[in-house]
Amino acid sequence: MTQVLGVAQSILGQPWRWRALAADARDGLGHDDLVAQLLLARGCPPDEVEAHRTPSIRGFMPDPSIFRDMDRAAARLADAVIAGESVAIFGDYDVDGATSAAVMVRLLRDLGLSPRAYIPDRLAEGYGPTEAALLRLQAEGANLIVTVDCGAQAFEPLAAAEAAGIEILVVDHHKCATELPRAHAVVNPNRLDEAEGAAHGHLAAVGVCFLLGAALIRTLRMRGFFADRAEPRLLDLLDLVALGTVADVAPLRGLNRAFVAQGLKVMAQRRNIGLAALTEAARLTRAPTCSDLGFALGPRINAGGRVGRADLGVRLLTTNDPAEARAIAEELNHFNDERRAIEAGVQATAETAIDRNRQVAVVSGEGWHPGVIGIVAGRLKEKLDRPAIVIAIDEHGLGKGSGRSIAGVDLGAAILAAKEHGLLIAGGGHAMAAGLTIEAHRIAEFADFLEERLADTVVRASAGRALLVDAVLAPGGVNPGLVGAMEAGGPYGMGWPAPRIAAGPFRVIRADLVGTHHVRAIVAGADGRSLKAMAFRQADTALGQALLGAGSTRRLWLAGRAKVDDWSGRDVAELHVEDAAWAD
Repeated sequence: MTQVLGVAQSILGQPWRWRALAADARDGLGHDDLVAQLLLARGCPPDEVEAHRTPSIRGFMPDPSIFRDMDRAAARLADAVIAGESVAIFGDYDVDGATSAAVMVRLLRDLGLSPRAYIPDRLAEGYGPTEAALLRLQAEGANLIVTVDCGAQAFEPLAAAEAAGIEILVVDHHKCATELPRAHAVVNPNRLDEAEGAAHGHLAAVGVCFLLGAALIRTLRMRGFFADRAEPRLLDLLDLVALGTVADVAPLRGLNRAFVAQGLKVMAQRRNIGLAALTEAARLTRAPTCSDLGFALGPRINAGGRVGRADLGVRLLTTNDPAEARAIAEELNHFNDERRAIEAGVQATAETAIDRNRQVAVVSGEGWHPGVIGIVAGRLKEKLDRPAIVIAIDEHGLGKGSGRSIAGVDLGAAILAAKEHGLLIAGGGHAMAAGLTIEAHRIAEFADFLEERLADTVVRASAGRALLVDAVLAPGGVNPGLVGAMEAGGPYGMGWPAPRIAAGPFRVIRADLVGTHHVRAIVAGADGRSLKAMAFRQADTALGQALLGAGSTRRLWLAGRAKVDDWSGRDVAELHVEDAAWAD
């Protein structure tokens, strides 16, 4: 693959390469052509460029019946709707779980039921359904329980529920074992026996819930349920689907692109009172973007579950009371600030415990807050460019762990293998993220198991590491028009990376620290054009030090994401720098 600007080794030690096309294939591209090239470079088939340019639900949505047990689950839910049964929705405490539960609650509420949402306490109950919780919901009147974003590995609790006469519908997306849990239906595109539906294994649980909602409405329509009442507008729930999809870092390809593209439009209309209140609490005054879902709204929904108020997220997303919505949004905002402080402490300690000679980073500590270990694992993964697992050990010697992986390394499969090997009490996940429960005295053995299983895969994945660039620009080319043109190829996220440009060469006019970890610089090109460059969390890296120490005599090529400055209120472009290379 051709090097960009001849950069074989950047300041961060990596080559710069074209994401797809050679440089001479880019000459003369207009904005429309640029969008097409961005789509093609991200794997869009040439004959599907127009469909991907404006991704629609109609264009990407499959027939829900292709999934195993989907029609069975929809029929059972239709029975419950027609009979007016008491239904409980059992969700996970993360954003995907909260949005999945909210989709089901809001839809069933529109169909005339009064469903109850149950989110387990992360600290007291842990992940997924427990026998005690399921029996408690039964005692409170629920004879049908739908588990969302959990349940695929809940063999013992679901067997106990079946013995107690509780009917369970499992709606999940996590990796499945050969054996399935005892349930009336298990809807999961990652079932090992899934056929056509396996092509949609990248869906978040909230996306699977949306498909179940479509199947349910179709079933009720066939039974004549809507002869004297209006059908719910399922598309109005796409704001929740978009939020859960992005926050769960699901790949933004295929149907997920349509979910997010259309969901952002729904969210901009602020129909969901809770989401509108959260948007206001996050001080977002413009229409939300994909980045806002992942970095502003998602963490706030997560914050309640991380610090001990697991039900706040789903309560916010299902309330119709503006006053309650504002109160919950402000509470989540406060919890998010608290979460950040806890996270910083755990991360600082975890970084000192890393064995940098290993390809899989496994760190553990007593007293670490289990609510932030997933975030810390993600930070370590980004910093080390290798899979990272962070384990919080409680006073009973039990460890709760969360892991994040890099592209090309299936962490979820490795965690399941460790569980089958007898190293874990519980565990599961998907390729990029996983969770586990382990006895503290087995952590070293577990780390050895992962190292032996994944080290070669990590080395191969890292060997191909390069900074992929979509376009090279003169300094004056970094402008709002370019940003707008590139955004037309979105939404961007996991599996559909945002465009990266290389620009320059620049001289650093001024550089300083912002906060304790960010570098801000004013850079200028030979064409007389200057712009602001931000290097987030790079103050202590070679990149941050190069920007701070470059002075006005040496010139740099800068690579990163072009953005419009949202905070100044002016229509000005800036560059979020991810790497740099000396130009002379």
